[in-house]
Amino acid sequence: MPEAADNPVQVDVHEELAVDLLIVGAGPAGLYGAYYAGFRGLSVAVMDSLTEPGGQVAALYPEKLIFDVAGFPAVKGQVLIDNLVEQAAEAKPRYLLGHRAEDLVHDGEDILVTSHRGTRVRCKAVVITGGIGTFTPRPLPDAEQFEGRGLFYFVPKLEVMRDLDLLIVGGGDSAFDWAQNLEPIAGSITLIHRRDRFRAHEHTVNQVLASTVDVLTFHEVASIAGDAGGITSVEIFDNRTDERRTLAVQAVVAALGFTADLGPLQRWGLQLKRRSIEVTTDMSTNLPRIFAAGDITEYPGKVRLISVGFGEVATAVNNATTAINPDAKLFPGHSSGGAG
Repeated sequence: MPEAADNPVQVDVHEELAVDLLIVGAGPAGLYGAYYAGFRGLSVAVMDSLTEPGGQVAALYPEKLIFDVAGFPAVKGQVLIDNLVEQAAEAKPRYLLGHRAEDLVHDGEDILVTSHRGTRVRCKAVVITGGIGTFTPRPLPDAEQFEGRGLFYFVPKLEVMRDLDLLIVGGGDSAFDWAQNLEPIAGSITLIHRRDRFRAHEHTVNQVLASTVDVLTFHEVASIAGDAGGITSVEIFDNRTDERRTLAVQAVVAALGFTADLGPLQRWGLQLKRRSIEVTTDMSTNLPRIFAAGDITEYPGKVRLISVGFGEVATAVNNATTAINPDAKLFPGHSSGGAG
């Protein structure tokens, strides 16, 4: 990990930090926004409730390959984050990791954001780049007794599945991504979904269907069995006929997704739609000098991709720059030609 991530510049829990721009969220969009703030000559702080930069990518999917980031035919999540942290280091961002943004007030010409640990950030503008929500898995039968003993909600290290017989439960991007990434590692993989329609990317679905993964639709988990060593088998059933069968597996990945929970941001007076923040074409919210970018935003035609988030946060930072300094140019020129 680059130096900026190894030694994040933290502040005292009661200290007040003054910067031009505060970015709330240290995921891919937030880290790129920190770089771009430096490119625009702004001082910047990055606040995130997690204790390491990278957001959900680093916390949940560090070894999963990502295929839809421009310039990378495939890149592991943690490699992408490491590169973004290294790129952002040029801006000398002040990281407030392990700080949840709690309160926001406009204080004259300034905006004052206070974290749950009491740290105050005084800034001229805010860009919110938080994720889509908190992890709330749909419960599986017998799940609690096997959590940490063969039952996983995500797989930070792919090697833990080496040569295991694995059941993946779910029909979204995470389920099919895990199936695709783990197929050459696990001993065998069965993927079950309660419907015959999938929410995952069509290309990934087709690749998994053409692989050795056994995909069963209209199937759900009836019970999980095991011993002191962990999971030994799972009983599944066809939800149309109630026909049951037992799979001999040593691990279960419950890839059942996230639900949106904006937490304290819901108290800030932001215009929300489906638990996302509504923005205009310049990525501004309904609150003055408060912008948003990435998965947390909502607007007509919204596409939730990391690559889209990069463009959105560049737009947000450029517009925040003119909000801070009306004499600044909206478009500063290309980075290869300097910022003049």
